[in-house]
Amino acid sequence: MKLIDRQFTEMPYYGVRRMTAWLRMQGEAVNPKRVRRLMRKMGLEAIYPKPNLSQPADHVRRYPYLLKAVTINAPNQVWSTDITYIPMPKGFVYLVAVMDWFSRYVLAWRVSNTMDVRFCIEALEAALAAGKPDIFNSDQGAQFTSEAFTTCLEARGIRISQDGRGRAFDNIFVERLWRSVKYEEVYLKSYTTVLEALNGLNDYFVLYNQKRLHQALDYQTPAMVHFR
Repeated sequence: MKLIDRQFTEMPYYGVRRMTAWLRMQGEAVNPKRVRRLMRKMGLEAIYPKPNLSQPADHVRRYPYLLKAVTINAPNQVWSTDITYIPMPKGFVYLVAVMDWFSRYVLAWRVSNTMDVRFCIEALEAALAAGKPDIFNSDQGAQFTSEAFTTCLEARGIRISQDGRGRAFDNIFVERLWRSVKYEEVYLKSYTTVLEALNGLNDYFVLYNQKRLHQALDYQTPAMVHFR
């Protein structure tokens, strides 16, 4: 699973077949069935356009994608969220973050050992305690299409935008965040306990928001752009 995580972070367009072939090149005796099971467990899906996309359950309300041709030119215009996998010696935990698109500022984050919606709502409510966006964008994962999650947004008059599953660039800023988190923190530290992960991630997100210069922000920090 650690190998899958590293390769997917590097090449998120790798689906089951490519990932299986790559793992075999690393000396792992795996078949597509096992790789598919592990990628599903980790919540990974190749981000390339493909036909017959899977959809949320029929009873889940669907929201349109609102960001096509939209110019994002101010903080709190668009927020976004996503979940990623953090490897541990004897398992894994999930990390969710809420990010402002314009400033790349990480507004809130939470860690959980399950994919239950509660830790996503906790992160959302923590972010909303300091402000709110005009539009909130996410993928169509079960956590973000749940009534509990969307109600938090609708109750505050926030417009909800949801990606088509498998679209490559709908949530690109959060995908870049995950790459930075993993290569600059997670893979270097190799957390052995959940407490280590919490402390390490907390230190990293402070650095990311307050000290890390971003080329896309004209070499300013996310905090400098978000609160100017």
